[in-house]
Amino acid sequence: MITAYIDGGARGNPGPAGYGVHIELPDGSVEELHGGLGIATNNVAEYNGLLAALRWAVEQGHRDVRIKADSELLVKQMRGEYKVKNAGLLPLVARARLLVGQLDRVIFEHVRREQNKH
Repeated sequence: MITAYIDGGARGNPGPAGYGVHIELPDGSVEELHGGLGIATNNVAEYNGLLAALRWAVEQGHRDVRIKADSELLVKQMRGEYKVKNAGLLPLVARARLLVGQLDRVIFEHVRREQNKH
């Protein structure tokens, strides 16, 4: 199983936004992904971090993924505990669910911000 720590943020919400992903592999190696998004909200940035991690896992042939995020909203939406009410997030959630469907097991865990700094 790989573990992906994901995060995203925007200055101004909406404002200049980006995401970062820190992936720990079973052999101890690390991959890092990041990208700018232009003007976006914090939630859009968080979901783009999730999408980057899931796409990478699928492309690299990893089947079991643990996602750790400090966005309780994202974690609970992806677990199906919260409905997605924001129309702007619906396409991102749909893409994430399609990618999750290509994997054998995905575990979503909420972590405190202090545990997601890397």
